[in-house]
Amino acid sequence: MMSKDTDDIKLIKKAIRGNSTAYGYLIEKHRTYLYKMAFLYTKNEQDALDVVGDTILKGYLQIKTLKNASLFQTWITRVLINTAHDHRRKALSTLSQEDSAIDSAHASTANQQIPSVEHFDLQTAIETLPDKYRIPILLKYFSGMTVDEIAWTLSIPSGSVKAYLSRGRNELKQKLKEDYLYES
Repeated sequence: MMSKDTDDIKLIKKAIRGNSTAYGYLIEKHRTYLYKMAFLYTKNEQDALDVVGDTILKGYLQIKTLKNASLFQTWITRVLINTAHDHRRKALSTLSQEDSAIDSAHASTANQQIPSVEHFDLQTAIETLPDKYRIPILLKYFSGMTVDEIAWTLSIPSGSVKAYLSRGRNELKQKLKEDYLYES
């Protein structure tokens, strides 16, 4: 009897060779994971679904670039992250064009909707981290990736991932500690 991992590797290799049915099975196996990751990035159901849809298409078009079948989930996560960044850039570009139509006084008050320090919870604190800290933290603690998988996914050295995780955790501790102090 074949192991589940061996069956998965065979399926991935078929997909790499162009078998669209095998790719469909892989996506079906990972769809919940992909949606959860997309939602962590977008914080919006419709945007998350858009990111997942685009990720599936991009993944299908790029699957031949996957060199190591055992890294499929890490590879598809990289595709998803890049797709989420593309969506964010498009959204920011659209917002920026809309903001230019609004007078500067109104725009400055509309952009001051950042939550106050007194109302931080963990998710809010994570959202306020710079991307270079936030993304490794999401991948490590919400997706269960290893440091090496994160490094490969983000195309950065493992040492940088460790540093970003450490700095991100320190920033979170500081933000959450400040929140606790304000509520006492």
